Amino acid sequence: MDRSRRPLAFALLTLALAIPARAQEHPAAPAGGLTAVKKQKLLHEALAAAPGHIAKDAAVMAAGPDGKMMELKAGTNGWTCFPDDPNTPGKDPMCIDQEGMKWAQAWMSHAAKPTNTAPGLAYMLSGGSDISANDPWAKVDKNTKFVTSPPHYMVLWPYDSKTTGFSDKPKKTGTWIMWAGTPYAHLMVNQVP
Repeated sequence: MDRSRRPLAFALLTLALAIPARAQEHPAAPAGGLTAVKKQKLLHEALAAAPGHIAKDAAVMAAGPDGKMMELKAGTNGWTCFPDDPNTPGKDPMCIDQEGMKWAQAWMSHAAKPTNTAPGLAYMLSGGSDISANDPWAKVDKNTKFVTSPPHYMVLWPYDSKTTGFSDKPKKTGTWIMWAGTPYAHLMVNQVP
């Protein structure tokens, strides 16, 4: 899939969903050829995306030097965290729960609607950037003005701005609906500094 089509916050998640099994590393060897320092940097970056009580037991996945996803840390709570994608304009590490992963997988496959049966949650407490606030499958072009979000969490469940009263315009504070009017509309809840 063309990377320019994806909202940038989900770039690493895309890679993880495309890999059917997590890479298993020998405990004594650096993960996927990463140095111990680089691995620690990625772990710190990824785990900073969620509150400490979630991050401490979350799995961490990252792209290795060969581009394949690998598990840097096993998890026990159903959450998976990803470090920043260096190809995006801002910092955008993310932690996402199991229902959120179902939502993301449906979005990635361009399914008519998400497949999660309960609201999914995702944290981006380092902030994020997306190609569009309106189009789930927007492409980057010379006129793209990225939507930069402050630290926030997302409720990945269908929200309608007409029935909820939430705005569909990006905000730096408060709550708004991203991708309003599409099956992938979801609530953006910005953290108050």
